[in-house]
Amino acid sequence: MHRRTTLTALALALVTAVGGTAAYATQVDTVSSQSAPAGRQHSGTLLDKVPERGVLRVCTTGDYRPFSHLDPATKSYTGIDIDMAKNLAAGLGVKPRLVATTWSGFMEDLTAGRCDIGMGGVSVTLPRARKAYFSTPYLVDGKAAIARCEDKGRYQSLEGIDQPGVRVIVNPGGTNEAFAKANIQRATLITHPDNTTIFDEIVAGRADVMMTDGSETEYQAKLHPELCAINPDKPFTFGEKAYLLPRGDEEFKEYVDQWVHLATHDGTYDDYAADWLG
Repeated sequence: MHRRTTLTALALALVTAVGGTAAYATQVDTVSSQSAPAGRQHSGTLLDKVPERGVLRVCTTGDYRPFSHLDPATKSYTGIDIDMAKNLAAGLGVKPRLVATTWSGFMEDLTAGRCDIGMGGVSVTLPRARKAYFSTPYLVDGKAAIARCEDKGRYQSLEGIDQPGVRVIVNPGGTNEAFAKANIQRATLITHPDNTTIFDEIVAGRADVMMTDGSETEYQAKLHPELCAINPDKPFTFGEKAYLLPRGDEEFKEYVDQWVHLATHDGTYDDYAADWLG
């Protein structure tokens, strides 16, 4: 009898202990489930801030047709990515505000919070990816050459370009300059500060060849009949174009990624590009 009473007491103690533990666990889970969403609701994402502000601030250089071009006379921007910026802003229910920047100052302007997104033919690079997020790429591109049509046969390869006496012209601060410096050892490298007039230097005979993105060589060849894009469909490198986003804002990046995905599959991007590239 005494043994049965002891076993009963032990059983009751065990049930009480387990029940208490279960109750405590339930209480902790309840607190966690209530506090976690509250933290996420106050994350400060641009996905909320931009609509509240009513303006999407877009950093762009304005010197890289067909993606971004600032008309010096009218002070207005045009280009494929300018149209895309307007489309993104419209989807957020706001107006776009174009913030002038340079290739050398692009990353600082974005990371300092002077703009919400960087647009205008930005190439994806690992050094840039250390400081900012890239959206889903919207274009595959790579470095190719452009030269006077009469000299097209001389510059079919990097070896043909990197020869003594050849004048390679490049704009500063971006991937064009980095690529030229990495690959030009014997030719003369000329830095031209104005990317909007750099191709005129080749036409005028003050430079011989430039290496830039294949998409730009094709567009500039249409603007300058004297120039020919050299194998833009077989570039020297593999590259991609994407939009720069502040690092750490996952919600805004997810939204922009989804927007890029839709725009590149529903004809939106192709319609804008057709106005420039045909």
